[in-house]
Amino acid sequence: MSRPSILDPLFRSLHSIKGVGPQLSALLTRFFGAPEGQEAIALDLLMHMPTGVVDRRRMEGIAGAVHNNIATLKLHIDRHQPPPRGRPNVPHRVFAHDETGEIQLVYFRAQGGWVEKLLPVGETRYVSGTIGFFNGEKQITHPDYVVEADKFEDMPLVEPVYPLTHGLSSRALIKLTRQVLDTLPQLPEWMPAERVAEFGWPTFHDAMFGSHVPDTPDDAQLWSKNRMRLAYDEYLAGQLALLIVRSQLVAPRGIARTFTGDITAAVTAALPYTLTEGQRLAVGDILHDLAAPERMSRLVQGDVGAGKTVVALMAMAAVAESGAQSAMMAPTELLAAQHYRSLAPICVKAGLGIELLTGKMPAGDRRAALERLRTGESHIAVGTHALFQSGVEFHNLGLTVVDEQHRFGVHQRLALSEKGSHADLLVMTATPIPRTLVLTHFGDMAVSILREKPRGRQPIDTAVTSISEYARVVQRLKARIDEGAQAFWVCPLVEESETLEVVAAEDRFAELKKVFGDQVVLIHGRMSAAAKQDAMDRFQRNEAKILVATTVIEVGVDVPNATIMIIEHAERFGLAQLHQLRGRVGRGSQRSACLLLYKEPLSETAQARLDTIKRTEDGFEIAEKDLELRGQGDVLGTRQSGMPGYHLAVPDVHRHLLEWAHEDARSALTLNPGLTGPDGEALRILLYLFRKDLAIPLLRAG
Repeated sequence: MSRPSILDPLFRSLHSIKGVGPQLSALLTRFFGAPEGQEAIALDLLMHMPTGVVDRRRMEGIAGAVHNNIATLKLHIDRHQPPPRGRPNVPHRVFAHDETGEIQLVYFRAQGGWVEKLLPVGETRYVSGTIGFFNGEKQITHPDYVVEADKFEDMPLVEPVYPLTHGLSSRALIKLTRQVLDTLPQLPEWMPAERVAEFGWPTFHDAMFGSHVPDTPDDAQLWSKNRMRLAYDEYLAGQLALLIVRSQLVAPRGIARTFTGDITAAVTAALPYTLTEGQRLAVGDILHDLAAPERMSRLVQGDVGAGKTVVALMAMAAVAESGAQSAMMAPTELLAAQHYRSLAPICVKAGLGIELLTGKMPAGDRRAALERLRTGESHIAVGTHALFQSGVEFHNLGLTVVDEQHRFGVHQRLALSEKGSHADLLVMTATPIPRTLVLTHFGDMAVSILREKPRGRQPIDTAVTSISEYARVVQRLKARIDEGAQAFWVCPLVEESETLEVVAAEDRFAELKKVFGDQVVLIHGRMSAAAKQDAMDRFQRNEAKILVATTVIEVGVDVPNATIMIIEHAERFGLAQLHQLRGRVGRGSQRSACLLLYKEPLSETAQARLDTIKRTEDGFEIAEKDLELRGQGDVLGTRQSGMPGYHLAVPDVHRHLLEWAHEDARSALTLNPGLTGPDGEALRILLYLFRKDLAIPLLRAG
């Protein structure tokens, strides 16, 4: 199905709009982040929301105009005082009055006589701008607007303020947005009638107008009816798309599995500890899903160190009992190797065949491993996304386990499930994701939460110190290392640039080497996999005492003897990241410490983040706080994490609308799975508007 023609005016290139030349078009294409090789379109302008308004409605005369506030005045122009010859730094002053008082209008570097033309002596003009004082006299420097008395309605009394970029003026953006608004069609209503009645919201068309051309400042506020309506629409489109994709993944093409219980019993016996209550419940949830005829799609959330890997192992053992294989996918080779190392001894004891597949394996070993998976001799494959490349064949793939899901987008998820046409999906994340984000990111996934940490885990003492105390920190560290401790020292990505990131870590590495010599090793993203593994091995064998790293180690590195975590420039990290990093220690039986080093001055948000981390180890509390502090920023680390970026919805303000949008999307698809007829057409238009039309081809199969 092609895009409904009613939307054509919104999908035309900005280039085709009057007044947009090649230069402005290129600037806007960059500014709106249009996909490679495409130009920005009219719709981009509408989705670019004002962040505030300038209120020019104060018209209380010169006497009532307040310093530093914006006033709009009806002035009689009295005289001009141009700067003396040869003194270009003296401003051009225009003297004017109304019945309440006098004011000066000030222009710097106003050559060429245009000010005299703009403000002719003896005439009346409406002037709007910020009131200042100079030598006790009121003045407006470079007024924002000067209009003739009979053209007063041309001056916007409530003017939207947009985020801008270098080379793009507010005036130009407002003008373009107006032009696009004039072509905005009246679209069919996609919102259920009872919602429209319940909320009393305007139509999409009127909400767009009210947000971009507000009559009062309240019309453009985030909690106005206009913005609520638009946020709901954006959430509805997102939920609809997720549910369509999900119905493809979880359509009742699953297999109702039956279990004998012997392999899971063998695994339980081989475990060096007993499962926690949370782990037992999660395993119960999973077995229940596997036994049902629908495909499983479950998210296991557990804080760092809550024992998610063991839950996954129990699931994989149960699938092996039903005669099928499992694939466990980790985001990095380092992590895949670690999962393999922790699982292999237990699998061997329990009689489960397990393979590690990485890009760096010798060809012969790889061929043999692939053969064992193809014949079904091995039950479990552990690796990175390379597991799903074309050369890998499974005898009968029944379960895909994905670690750290938020690194994988919807497309990869579809690819995963293609390998096993009926494979169940289990996702593990150490990022405790608040309910709202589970909805936005995963649609309807069922969730199991592991709240408690395995027994024997020690609490972590967290302290916050300024980097100016560096010498003292190194001294303390030396004393602890002499007692046998091991430490992580994490450096941030400086300005999120690969090249600088290395410098930060390498500089710190060089500094620490002066004190600790060969006891320090370094890992960063630019090193070869072999060099990384080598450094990691030395640290794990306790030959090296300090591991200097960039955030490569954020996820899943397990060195029980390491009890000290030092995070440099902690103010640059997000809460979720700090929490993840801290969770790398406290894995053994000794007490652990985490030291957050910050550089002054701290912003309020950074201060609040560091206070939160210091106060609590509860990942869920941290995630909620993160959502609150970052607001629209994305909670799961850098932008690439695949979190949906919202244009109109601001999670802080509109979060409550998500549940409604979710319910409405669900009932729409239940009543009309193929989105046919006029109601379906309206929802398809919504999907195109919010560029979620990738989901539309999947409907046909529905």
